[in-house]
Amino acid sequence: MAYNMVADHAVWPKVNDAIFGLAAKAKEAIDKYGKENVINSTLGALVDDNGDLICLNTVYQELRSLPNAAIAAYAQVAGQPDFLEAVQKVCFGKYKPNAYTRAVATPGGTGSVRHGIYNYTNPGDSILVSDWYWAPYVTISEEYGRTVTNYELFNSKNEFNMESFKEKFEELLNKQKRLVTVINTPANNPTGYSLSDEEWDEVLNIAKENAKDPDNKIIIMVDCAYIDYAGIGDERRKFFAKFSGLPKNILIIVAFSMSKGYTMYGMRSGAAIGISSDEEIAEEFYYSCMHSNRANWSNGTRAAMEIMSRIANDPEKTKAYEAEVNETKIMLRKRADAFVEGAKEVGLEILPYRDGFFVSIPCKDAKKLSDELIKENLFAISLKKGLRFAVCAVSEEKCRTAPAIIKKVLDRIM
Repeated sequence: MAYNMVADHAVWPKVNDAIFGLAAKAKEAIDKYGKENVINSTLGALVDDNGDLICLNTVYQELRSLPNAAIAAYAQVAGQPDFLEAVQKVCFGKYKPNAYTRAVATPGGTGSVRHGIYNYTNPGDSILVSDWYWAPYVTISEEYGRTVTNYELFNSKNEFNMESFKEKFEELLNKQKRLVTVINTPANNPTGYSLSDEEWDEVLNIAKENAKDPDNKIIIMVDCAYIDYAGIGDERRKFFAKFSGLPKNILIIVAFSMSKGYTMYGMRSGAAIGISSDEEIAEEFYYSCMHSNRANWSNGTRAAMEIMSRIANDPEKTKAYEAEVNETKIMLRKRADAFVEGAKEVGLEILPYRDGFFVSIPCKDAKKLSDELIKENLFAISLKKGLRFAVCAVSEEKCRTAPAIIKKVLDRIM
């Protein structure tokens, strides 16, 4: 028997992060064969056609202009007050719900997800997520003695599987009497799917029906990390207004991230935003999350908070920032369209794409497919149910040619 110094609950398999591991292999291939001969679709970050990370000028000019003290100083535990106002303004746009809202700063959207899972479930509870999901939902749940239950994201018509969602939602709620479900929309990672406004109506109807039992506690966590690269204008923000006037035993938690919209991946800044029709529940959310901040990371990145506040509260800076985001958004849409068109031309099955950084290819043995694609100098992430291709990191030209390479290898090995 192995001798462990670490406590039983902290013993985990000795595995490295698969995404960053494959990214390292892609870099080796680029060094060996040249970047023009390699398709690296591993990391979920915006990369230009030369393979360099895109860093928005409006954001980093603001960072460089900050006085040293604004970068070096501690932030307040819950986040700087002007940031907590600005983040709601930025997140909701014109569609802030008519409800009590409170925000708490977190290190990226990940910190928000952590708060929702830990603070609103009990040990042994299960969290509900779709079967195409961001892997850290499971990692975070396991860290705190929770499990994950999956519903099927798509039905046989490749539409949102409302029947599966309802079945699993009610099954867990009846068992636990409280439920956290994480809905990663718009621009789901890894599929690029976004719930329509009509699908949101159905999801909320299911929640409202189950909220008629006052003993049920329903928490819907909206992971909107990719919202700034979804839809045209503010169309993908309209659903926020639907969170007005909900029963008091339905709490919405929005996991907002500055990583994508502000290209500040490594500065780790975001917010958990609670939405409730009941002021006391909103206040409870705020103090619960603030306590968790102190217990886990003390406080957030002051400079990132300063940047958002300064841009959001200056109309000229806001206009320049939004123009730069929109330019990048158009580039991303062209890449995604090229991949979708390329897949259609060669008959490669992909999941329905609406927005965002990723496209997914369903297949039975994604790990084998990924390994074989490495031989073609194409690097894509294998998941349980398929392959994730990051259009955010690949030029439009390569996005158009990649489906043919994938289809050729898939036909050979399957």
